[in-house]
Amino acid sequence: MSALRFRPIAVSAPALLALMLLPLGAASAQTPAPDAAADPAAAAADGSHRTMQGPASVADLAEGLLDAVVNISTSQTVRGGGVPRLNAPEGSPLQDFFDDLSKDGDNSRRVQSLGSGFVIDPSGVIVTNNHVIADADEITVNFADGSQLPAKLLGKDLKTDIAVLKVESAKPLKAVKFGDSDRMRIGDWVMAIGNPFGLGGSVTVGIVSARGRNINAGPYDNFIQTDAAINRGNSGGPLFNMYGDVVGINTAIISPSGGSIGIGFSIPSELASNVIAQLRQYGETRRGWLGIRLQEVTEDIADGLGLQAAKGALVMGVQSDGPSEGKLQVGDVITGFDGHPIDSSRDLPRIVAETEVGKSVTVDILRKAAKTAPADTLHVEVTLGRLEDGEQQMASAEPDAGAKGGAKPDGAAPALGNETLGMKLADIDQSLRDQYQLAKDASGAVVTSVDPASRAAEKGIEAGTVIKEVAQESVASAKDVTDKIAELKSSGRKNALLLLASGSGELRFVVVPID
Repeated sequence: MSALRFRPIAVSAPALLALMLLPLGAASAQTPAPDAAADPAAAAADGSHRTMQGPASVADLAEGLLDAVVNISTSQTVRGGGVPRLNAPEGSPLQDFFDDLSKDGDNSRRVQSLGSGFVIDPSGVIVTNNHVIADADEITVNFADGSQLPAKLLGKDLKTDIAVLKVESAKPLKAVKFGDSDRMRIGDWVMAIGNPFGLGGSVTVGIVSARGRNINAGPYDNFIQTDAAINRGNSGGPLFNMYGDVVGINTAIISPSGGSIGIGFSIPSELASNVIAQLRQYGETRRGWLGIRLQEVTEDIADGLGLQAAKGALVMGVQSDGPSEGKLQVGDVITGFDGHPIDSSRDLPRIVAETEVGKSVTVDILRKAAKTAPADTLHVEVTLGRLEDGEQQMASAEPDAGAKGGAKPDGAAPALGNETLGMKLADIDQSLRDQYQLAKDASGAVVTSVDPASRAAEKGIEAGTVIKEVAQESVASAKDVTDKIAELKSSGRKNALLLLASGSGELRFVVVPID
């Protein structure tokens, strides 16, 4: 029996639910359902007329879409894991049988899996999930009329789990088009068509249960949640609105058993269509890139920075030689990008990625010129780079893993220091640089130990962290930190805003309550 491919995703829930990527799926959006009509076939034997009861049928809609939804079958050769050589007692007649059983020297075997997809161009362009075809040696597309065609991969994107295939057909194929997923509302009816558990052409109907879901599947999570039944094998299939437009690509479910419990997720068409266009044109993605590292603006951080609301994306690092170098700086809060409001740090990466490489955009920021001054609203012009090039640049600049944090010397005695907020601090010297693998230019006070029951420990502060600022004022020593915390406490402040640096130099703000 063919293996059905799926992938678990960790979910923090007492029931230990598993988020699973599925093969085969459907899409979403709603339109008014047709009025209930009389069914001529339901006429009573005595000639009386019956009126159809219950919800209006979606049979006509499904009938027009089924031919555009396909089954994706893949196979690959897996080596190893075969039957090891077996030895029977000397002279046993079973030895010949054992030799035949293990005569395949490379122990290779063929593994097959099934998924879903849909045709978006009559010339033979097909969309599915990347995890449906990942590592496949052969990809076969099975159509509703029973025909089969081999497919080649045009391009794939791991970040959004999308793949685009191409088949050569002697006749134009039935195709569907993308709709506007941004217009979908919670409660709108949607229809999924796919290949659950190998049962091709299965149709399910439900509603949009939620929008903008983040399930930690990738950097651009913005899923449509639906209660339309989606199971293993539905991955890559479409989610339709009631106009028959694709508004999503089914890709994951939450399930304790592997079957549908009414919580499925689809990649919205507004995100998918741009990625698909790039994969068709270039065979790869070309995403915009600002070259910055972000942190969420929490209520505590907003209060510490003197902001009126906990909105925007906080800049915590600027890539050297990146597009934003000299334009943005650590501590800036990005509130708008190219005319789009930025409410959180989750919004910005997706919007930037969907913007054209090389485009000059206006970035709206809040920046404080001084600690006591209110934040000024500034508008900065940045020309976007390409994310894929930036990732290579950052990877080549990464220090060796050993240089970033190998084993710490046993028994190394920390330098004499001060203690505050459950942290023991010390001035940075060469021995501490060596012990915690700190950068040569690291400045501030280094944390040498943290009380596990302290508020600092709750905030994720650990030994080897460098404190660079307290309440937006630079500190150069352990005494500077303790004096500043004492000053904040005497002035009635309830929290301390700390700027921390990891051993590799990555910055983040943390708000620690002052007991």
